[in-house]
Amino acid sequence: MQKSEQIRVLKAMMGHLDAKTNVDVGGVIRNPASAYTDPARAEQEWEHFFRAYPQIIGLTGDLPEPDNFITRNDFGVPLLATRDGSGRFRAFANVCRHRGTIVESEERGKKRAFSCPFHGWTYNAEGELAGIPQEGQFGEIDKKAHCLIELPSEERFGFLFVHPQPDGELDTDALLAGLVDEFPTWRFEQLVLCDEDVYESSMNWKLANDTYGESYHFNLLHKNTLALTFYGNCQTYDTYGRNHRMGLCLKNIDTLRELSEDQWHVNLGAFSIYYLFPNIQAIVGHNGMSLVRIYPVPGEVGKSVTKISFYAWPTTLSDRPEAQDEIQRNFGATIRDEDYMVAALSQIGADSGVQKEVVFGRNEPALHHYHNTYREALGLEALPLLDA
Repeated sequence: MQKSEQIRVLKAMMGHLDAKTNVDVGGVIRNPASAYTDPARAEQEWEHFFRAYPQIIGLTGDLPEPDNFITRNDFGVPLLATRDGSGRFRAFANVCRHRGTIVESEERGKKRAFSCPFHGWTYNAEGELAGIPQEGQFGEIDKKAHCLIELPSEERFGFLFVHPQPDGELDTDALLAGLVDEFPTWRFEQLVLCDEDVYESSMNWKLANDTYGESYHFNLLHKNTLALTFYGNCQTYDTYGRNHRMGLCLKNIDTLRELSEDQWHVNLGAFSIYYLFPNIQAIVGHNGMSLVRIYPVPGEVGKSVTKISFYAWPTTLSDRPEAQDEIQRNFGATIRDEDYMVAALSQIGADSGVQKEVVFGRNEPALHHYHNTYREALGLEALPLLDA
């Protein structure tokens, strides 16, 4: 984040603290509870936002060296992502061109070749068909025409982008909207992967996403966790097309008042949460980043899976190696045991059919933005801003 923007964000938070205010979008919106329960809507979202929309599958730190690989099976197309011998990030459908078997079953590792477990057809990190057992008996085949199916991919600002469809369009300038100038300043490509976690939850994927959209609940739900280090109901909020940046206010911000502005850094007073449409939360703090990927479970509108990867800045690992474990233990557990617990209770309420809508307050702008953005992408009318 540019220095001038860091100062603007920090001053805005200090202003809210001093005036005992928060961001205010001027009204409330009422979101139909059916957004979390309607199977037809869920099917639309699965097709539009996941199977046919570019996905962020991780960071540069997931593939730190040539011959590293990761696999994903989160959005309808089994994926094999590699860093080939030249250092290039590539992505392929993880499907053997012989009989369609999944080629690589491990979640990550380092290999120069991938061999199908069915008949042993072997592919290199460039996706080329390198070997066929008993090729003379199988029959003459054009190896170049039977490489792994390559998917559009790009490594940009430390993020790994893939389109699930071979003929899909991947325009990262458009996907990142106004963040293309801000993201290079963070140097996310330097982050080192430390650990991962998976939360399978009894709630719609949008309910999981909603939990990252406001700090109004901190002082109650997180009174013994996040509220010890964050000021609740105090934040900044900026939109960038379908994306946003939300700043959560650390209590440490008070120490900055005694320093000159040239000594300020946003990480000393805030966590920056970037939402990248439709399902990514990139939570940036002084120790590193937690990358949150949220997915629906096809055919089960009230189920979702959240995959969180924990990354650290290299300086964190050298100066305080225990810090990243603290993030996973404290931050990850807070999401799983507090945020997701109450979100699952909200799913029960929505499923009951008794309450027809939920209300997003004047101080919850991210929730307004999430749901009107989803609706716009599906061709639905925006939810109107109403007086409270």
